[in-house]
This record gives sequence, C-alpha cells and structure tokens, in this order.
Amino acid sequence: MAFSAPSSAASTSVDPLRCPLCGQSNQCAITAGLAPESCWCMGADIAPDALAAIPEAQRRQSCLCPRCAAGQFPGTVPVTTAPRS
Repeated sequence: MAFSAPSSAASTSVDPLRCPLCGQSNQCAITAGLAPESCWCMGADIAPDALAAIPEAQRRQSCLCPRCAAGQFPGTVPVTTAPRS
C-alpha cells in the first residue's frame, strides 16, 4: 500500500499519523520522514475488506495501522486457525 500525500480538499480533522479505522498510530515511516521503502506496508498484504471499510472522506488521507491492514479492524472478528488434530 503506497502512501499518497493528502489532497488539498482534505479535512483538517484527519490525522495522517493515525489509522482511519481504529485511531491508533499507523506506524507510517513516510509520515515520520523516512524512506518509503522502510515502511512496514511496503511488504504487507492489505486486506481488501480493510480498504473498503475506510470512510470515503478519509481515503488517501492516512495509512492503516498493521493490525487493521491485516483485517483485524474494529467491528471484525479476528481470523484464527482451527486447532490441529
């Protein structure tokens, strides 16, 4: 998931350092001033449901956190594997 700079029409209430789904730190290296290649998201698989859950007004304004990007965002049941027999 690549970060893009907020558009000029961005709401002032969007915090680019916070996940738009849970409000926790998104741990974004780019907003911290580091190289994009160093961000956790560059090697992550982002759950399509997580992207779809971002409110329209907050899309492309801030990154998801690792937990929400994995599909474990508020309102979802964490994915678990069945015990092996």
